[in-house]
Amino acid sequence: MAENISKRIFVSACEHSAELHCAALIGEVRELSSVTGPTIDWVGFGGEKMAAAGCTLLASPVQRAAMHYKVLAQLGYYRQLVKQATAYLAQNRVDLVVVCDSPAFNFHIAKAARRLGIDVLFYVAPQLWAWAPWRIYKLRRCCTKLACILPFEQAWFTRRGVDAVYVSNPLFDPLDEPVEQNTKAYAAYRPEAPRIALMPGSRDGEIETLWPAMLDIAALLKKKHPQATFVACAADAEKRQTLAAMAQGRPAVHIDIGRVHETAKSCDFTLVASGSATLQVAAAGCPMAILYQSNKWLWRLVGCWLIRTRYLSLVNILAGRELVPEYMPYFETVEPIAKTCSDLLSAPERLRQTSGALTELVKPLTMTKASENVARIVLKVICTEGTKGGQP
Repeated sequence: MAENISKRIFVSACEHSAELHCAALIGEVRELSSVTGPTIDWVGFGGEKMAAAGCTLLASPVQRAAMHYKVLAQLGYYRQLVKQATAYLAQNRVDLVVVCDSPAFNFHIAKAARRLGIDVLFYVAPQLWAWAPWRIYKLRRCCTKLACILPFEQAWFTRRGVDAVYVSNPLFDPLDEPVEQNTKAYAAYRPEAPRIALMPGSRDGEIETLWPAMLDIAALLKKKHPQATFVACAADAEKRQTLAAMAQGRPAVHIDIGRVHETAKSCDFTLVASGSATLQVAAAGCPMAILYQSNKWLWRLVGCWLIRTRYLSLVNILAGRELVPEYMPYFETVEPIAKTCSDLLSAPERLRQTSGALTELVKPLTMTKASENVARIVLKVICTEGTKGGQP
């Protein structure tokens, strides 16, 4: 009987967001399989939240998550992880490998698994539609099933020969209410006293380059909007300490931990690092300016030749227009950013219109629960009879 069969799933998550997605996935699979499904042994790479969900960790790379241009300093560590994963997959029976985000690293894990005949589920499709689309050949070779989290991705990957399915966006799984436009937004708004959120991201490199700039922008905004108040989000207690130490002597900022959507919902405007947090801010209906600070010369030499999209932020890519200002892939001074933000803060009707457009934009991402959809895919794959790689 299926309930007497034990299965093993190897999962690889290297960043905070991927760890959250995988921890939620483990919980959903356990709930769905609790009555008639197989018992499942989870093992792999991740962090504390995955361990708490029941995954045996072979390594914890989440705390070492790096920006694109800083990952070179950690190549040795990640090479060792690939060797460790390859050895584990060869020496143990594994029924499925789930790799979540971080394609530069997880392509290697997936390749090792497919060489051993093990099915591979990519959870969070690599953004090949945005840059280096020729990697589709690599993806086809090492991906059994692709779980897409943006609505247009399923058709894009399917046309290129990948077994892809849109599963909704896991960022919104924790929401306990539907995303709806706030028709009273900005009715009582006062331009001289806006509440502004500062969200520099969770990676050390992002904090190092964006947090000082955000604080400088906050100081300039304080001059134009004297009663402005500022609140920030930190990924954990350690990052909160870092932000607080760097903010000494700057405009007062209240720092919360891990409350991106809730914080944005309580604010009139947000300065946010490019990435998944922009979608959470959009779901809160909070107008924003999106920032990112990459290496200017590397961008000019390499990056600008790889990127294939007109816009660089997820919000504007989904909108197909510059719905919110984006300062990417780098910016040289903060004064133009502060001026744009101040102009927006002085225009309540424009803020209201942008708020409504943002909530309408993300509604399709929240219609179903991504972790539950992916859990059903996982159970379907591992309950299909067949010989897998590694040892029996």
